[in-house]
Amino acid sequence: MSDQEEKRKELGKFLKSRRSKLTPELFGLPVGARRKVKGLRREELAQIAGIGLTWYTWLEQGKNIQASTQVLERLVTVMQLNTEERNHLYKLALGQLPVEQTASIEASLIPIVQNFINEYERCPAYVTDQRWDILLWNKAGERVFGDFGKMDKKERNAIWRCFASPAYRNLIGDWESHAKRLLAQFRLTSTPYVGEGWFKDLVAELMEISLDFRQWWPRYDILGTPTGKKKINHPHVGTLVMEHITFRVYDAPELRLTVYRPLEENDTVQKMIHLLND
Repeated sequence: MSDQEEKRKELGKFLKSRRSKLTPELFGLPVGARRKVKGLRREELAQIAGIGLTWYTWLEQGKNIQASTQVLERLVTVMQLNTEERNHLYKLALGQLPVEQTASIEASLIPIVQNFINEYERCPAYVTDQRWDILLWNKAGERVFGDFGKMDKKERNAIWRCFASPAYRNLIGDWESHAKRLLAQFRLTSTPYVGEGWFKDLVAELMEISLDFRQWWPRYDILGTPTGKKKINHPHVGTLVMEHITFRVYDAPELRLTVYRPLEENDTVQKMIHLLND
């Protein structure tokens, strides 16, 4: 049995278990003396949720059918699922949480994550989301990579900026290797969002304005998020050498925290102190 078949089977079991916990009384349905089904019948749940009985039956049976977020939300409401149960349902049915759900989680975590990265006084740090938009950054990150607060939303997208900003191209040592790695990482992380408007718009624009993007995107290079060392050609203090690592935020895995640690090479530590005190 394939992984997808296993997930569909598990989804069916989960739905059946939650249906069995719903009583007819909750929905004003009559309870006859001859009723033998524990919880709601399939046809009752389908009617209350406003979805087709055959479709819902196939879903419980683990058939290979596609569930939309609208239908899943109806099931969430009728089954009175809590946040964790809702997340479980989405991950089984779609393999991911809906964007609006992740946005809600991210919003509640943002102040906490900001407080943490502010503690990395000499380490440039920033946080990106599933679209690779830079959401948060600390003072060190701003002094090294640019004033994100003055950039518009498009400029704060790490992929767009990499390929569309001449200033960023000049900032990164060995830009070509960096850009190829970044693009391969984007290809991997954006897989669940292929077909969404923001994804299509970003790719279409970069295909139009960047020759390098047009050449490399069709290669379908795939890469995780590696640790490593990076040289940055800062316009005011010269070459900075840093090692970097990226973490996922546990409660919102779409958020990625990237931290750069200044090394002693090229007097990078002293240069960072100068940048921060300037």
